Amino acid sequence: MSKSNLRIRPKGTTGQVHDITPASAGWTYVGFALHRLNEGEQAGGEAGEKELCLVLVSGKARIAVDGQDFGEIGERMTPFEGAPHAVYVPMGSSWTAEAATPLELAVCAAPGGGDYKAHVIAPGRHPRITRGKGANVRHVYNIMPEDDGAAHSLLVVEVITPQGNTSSYPPHKHDQDNLPHESMLEETYFHRLNPPQGFAMQRVYTDDRSLDEALVIEDGDVTLVPRGYHPVATTAGYDLYYLNVMAGPKRVWKFHNAAEHEWLLQ
Repeated sequence: MSKSNLRIRPKGTTGQVHDITPASAGWTYVGFALHRLNEGEQAGGEAGEKELCLVLVSGKARIAVDGQDFGEIGERMTPFEGAPHAVYVPMGSSWTAEAATPLELAVCAAPGGGDYKAHVIAPGRHPRITRGKGANVRHVYNIMPEDDGAAHSLLVVEVITPQGNTSSYPPHKHDQDNLPHESMLEETYFHRLNPPQGFAMQRVYTDDRSLDEALVIEDGDVTLVPRGYHPVATTAGYDLYYLNVMAGPKRVWKFHNAAEHEWLLQ
């Protein structure tokens, strides 16, 4: 069986278990890292030419940006317990995080620009949205959507897909810089499952099938979506969480549905 380069397994169980850069992904815009820390442990870094969104996937942490202490933030102990806390880190800034509990901290990255300030993104800043019906229901927590004007290029969102349901479905894509019809956005999916021994499926494919991969997704995996459609399906008994990071030449999310499946929206 050939190994997919679109499914990234975590490296170990503690410390920095993911470190995806544009260079390692073979694209231009999106970076994603994940730190799993024990209480009292620290992580940090420099934004450089990028802007960052630090998402507390689970646990609590004391976070500072350029010496500005935002105090201890975080409420949920698993990503299945409601909306997250997050912190925006502008380009040229440095950040530190000290775990106040066991912590799973995502570092979402994209090219920086503009005059944006570091700030906390509190739960409830954007209300939960439920999309779909029947076996296509999923619950969306926008963290940095395109309509909040709070970033140069980053788009960040969490989705909970209940057991047995499909998500990112009907299949859609955003790989053409062709506004107002479609925007070009690279995307990562960071997956968690509840209970964690479960699995889900994700397909990444293009109309001409020059890219067509079916991936078995396990707890802690990252999926790379360089182009094409990218639907997800959970299995019975296992809820799926994913954290999406998107970025491209314009900070606009405009997708194109697969024509043969669009009847599902009627």
